[in-house]
Amino acid sequence: MRKILVTSALPYANGPIHLGHMLEYIQTDIWVRFQKAMGNQCTYVCADDAHGTAIMLRAEKEGLTPEAQIAKVQAEHEADFAEFLVNFDNFGSTHSEENRELSALIYNRLKANGHINVRGIKQLFDPEKQMFLADRYVKGNCPKCNAEDQYGDNCESCGATYNASELKNPRSVLSGAAPVEKESDHYFFKLPEFQQFLKDWTRSGTLQTEVANKLAEWLENGLQEWDISRDAPYFGFEIPDAPGKYFYVWLDAPIGYMASFKQLCNRTGMDFDEYWGKNSTAEVYHFIGKDIINFHALFWPSMLSSAQFRTPSAVWAHGYVTVNGAKMSKSRGTFIKARTYLNNLTPEYLRYYYAAKLTDKVDDFDLNLEDFVSRVNADLVGKVINIASRCAGFVKKSGGKLAAELSNQALLEQFIAKGDEIAGLYEKREFGKAIREIIALADAANEYIHAKEPWALAKQEGKAAEVLDICSLGINLFRQLMVYLAPVLPDMTEKARQFLNIDDLSWASRSQVLLGHALNDFVPLMGRIEKEKVDAIVAQELADAAKEAAAAPAPAAKIEPIAAEIEFDDFAKVDLRIAKIVKAEHVEGAGKLLRLTLDIGEGKTRNVFSGIKAAYSPEELTGKLTVMVANLKPRKMKFGMSEGMVLAAGPGGDELWILEPHEGAKPGMRVM
Repeated sequence: MRKILVTSALPYANGPIHLGHMLEYIQTDIWVRFQKAMGNQCTYVCADDAHGTAIMLRAEKEGLTPEAQIAKVQAEHEADFAEFLVNFDNFGSTHSEENRELSALIYNRLKANGHINVRGIKQLFDPEKQMFLADRYVKGNCPKCNAEDQYGDNCESCGATYNASELKNPRSVLSGAAPVEKESDHYFFKLPEFQQFLKDWTRSGTLQTEVANKLAEWLENGLQEWDISRDAPYFGFEIPDAPGKYFYVWLDAPIGYMASFKQLCNRTGMDFDEYWGKNSTAEVYHFIGKDIINFHALFWPSMLSSAQFRTPSAVWAHGYVTVNGAKMSKSRGTFIKARTYLNNLTPEYLRYYYAAKLTDKVDDFDLNLEDFVSRVNADLVGKVINIASRCAGFVKKSGGKLAAELSNQALLEQFIAKGDEIAGLYEKREFGKAIREIIALADAANEYIHAKEPWALAKQEGKAAEVLDICSLGINLFRQLMVYLAPVLPDMTEKARQFLNIDDLSWASRSQVLLGHALNDFVPLMGRIEKEKVDAIVAQELADAAKEAAAAPAPAAKIEPIAAEIEFDDFAKVDLRIAKIVKAEHVEGAGKLLRLTLDIGEGKTRNVFSGIKAAYSPEELTGKLTVMVANLKPRKMKFGMSEGMVLAAGPGGDELWILEPHEGAKPGMRVM
């Protein structure tokens, strides 16, 4: 029996769970349930990520203490997870005594090993709020193009990147005051000293190949010391022997995995060191999103190594979730909260759809709402449940017991033998492939029943035994399918177990054939998805977004005033061209930029960085025609050379639309 500890990334205690979050927790829960079905001791822990400036400010806005705020959000998170059938063995909070003690222990070991450096740094300081400001809390004019209302790290207008201190006319987002520059001592983890360790560890099989390749690029460019401290006021744990200094949220967040497990150990008597000790032979796996891979595959293993704890067996990343091919958007009603979904649809619909499309890769995942409806209805209702509903009535008419023997078990033996392959796919997190194999079996079962036509035989004299034989095999085939689907559909599996009148549907139970066995009355296991319910979800999210927008303070300038007049000769210098976006991709380390490869005709391409990441996913842009400024002087940016500008309209953020020409336009055409 394997001993396995599994975690998912900690949800931030500053807002509700949405369907993008749920991909990870469902993925993890399926894998954990599979391991338990295989008879392994698999433990699943998680916690709310409860520290940081954002939570402190949110609590202040709500008129609550930070402790009351995080407790309120944690209760909401746990309710959502429970209804989505995510079965944690322990769900804690990073604001716990266990986490405080472990964070201090690890920090003190890092310090004792010479891996902590203290030095002064200059930051912008809000004189009214009496606090240092992160880049996202500073706005001003872009130092490159003078665009107003830009954040302290990146310009959404021209795509430039800079330090917050370079902003013109800077102001604090929190108070409106003009920030001042101030120096403060900060504590740094000496990450560069783990360069060779990380080169070895990231290539040891602990990461997906594409993740290891990306990290290799970062490692080749050299690592920087990691700032692990923040100044008061800050909601978190104070650094030992450093009054007024607090651990940065990303220092104690991964330690929260250990702390949540420690809580479980304290409650159940499990051995903490058996899983986290330096010489542990247990397995530890982290499921995360690709956006936080640097914390989990660079900082985290280095900290653990220095502090004399074991490192993870593997860190598995997944991609971003899009809805209908686009980034989740409040203005489109596709930023869907878990609670909105739960108020309209059963959670197992989504669990199945996610499983049916998940792979072991880091590819982005699209929740296509139309495909979601048709696939669930076709696969689960039209194929899997159809087998049981077709056969159950005939068995009941024959006295409610299955046949004492089956005339032909060849098909059943094929189903049983297929279990090893399906188990291998679950183990490797190839859920989509596993589901395809399961549905192929369901197709085979339905084809068998359709070919035998028990409904026609039932009308003939002396055919009752043959009908019972056909339907008894059908019920046994259905039982195999439910064993294989149990990690994905725990609620439906439990209903099936009660109908089948058996003790369990564990993986090992699939070798047992139900003969002469009494069934309970069949009840519908799952209804069809009604499209109206999906439409209601989108409508509710649109209404919530409108309500939120109405309650928010109006932006300073939703529509920019007309700029000063220019001469025609000045405008004539601007060369606007039709361009086709042949490739769009995320820019590592840039919060708002996408890298666009533009076809501008005659076989020529341009590389352009555009601050439209909040409004578009790369997949949504690829293949679109748009308008670009073709003769803008190239600008060298932190991430490379930008050779033009894509035109877009809107107030910014996710409410931004690139200009799209009319049908018939071709790359390279000049806009007149």
